[in-house]
Amino acid sequence: MPDLTLSFMNPRLLDDVSFHPCVRFKRWESERILSFIPPDGNFRLLSYHVSAQNLVAIPVYVKHGISFREGTSSGRFEVTLGPKQSMGKTVEGVTVTGQMPKGVLNMTLTPSQGTYVFDPVTKLLSWDVGKINPQKLPSLKGTMILQAGSSKPDENPTLNLHFKIQQLAISGLKVNRLDMYGEKYKPFKGIKYMTKAGKFQVRT
Repeated sequence: MPDLTLSFMNPRLLDDVSFHPCVRFKRWESERILSFIPPDGNFRLLSYHVSAQNLVAIPVYVKHGISFREGTSSGRFEVTLGPKQSMGKTVEGVTVTGQMPKGVLNMTLTPSQGTYVFDPVTKLLSWDVGKINPQKLPSLKGTMILQAGSSKPDENPTLNLHFKIQQLAISGLKVNRLDMYGEKYKPFKGIKYMTKAGKFQVRT
């Protein structure tokens, strides 16, 4: 049965760490080395936050212009996405969702790329963008049709952004080395970094 040790180049980045039960916690406390016997199948070795003194740059920016005209039954919707701190990596798997106000009956929008869907019953807008091309930023523009006689919404909608970036750990955490004991064969060792958006909200 393989016995593994994993070390990081910058373990001080880690804060509020929680470990899989297979990790020997005392070794981590004393040496900041993860020592463990991996269980069968896929598993999450650890979860962590980045400590407050290490600022993490958000890799995507959102420009938005959402307005409702007082006394009219229409509004304007415009959103543009772009890469910010992606270290030259491609931002992909991008989707934008937003819960529109109850007074919005329909939306007539034009995406520069991807496809969008607006459900007039649930008032949910979903834009499947795909990859962000820095040379041609994706945008979604158009008008909103409001219920006649309805008052201007108190708040603009909040947009939820989902994306992933291959071969980039936005936290800055880097693996130093992985060693295996208890097995005679020589394993192939490789590291694959990936950044995924969790709860990324943009208030418009």
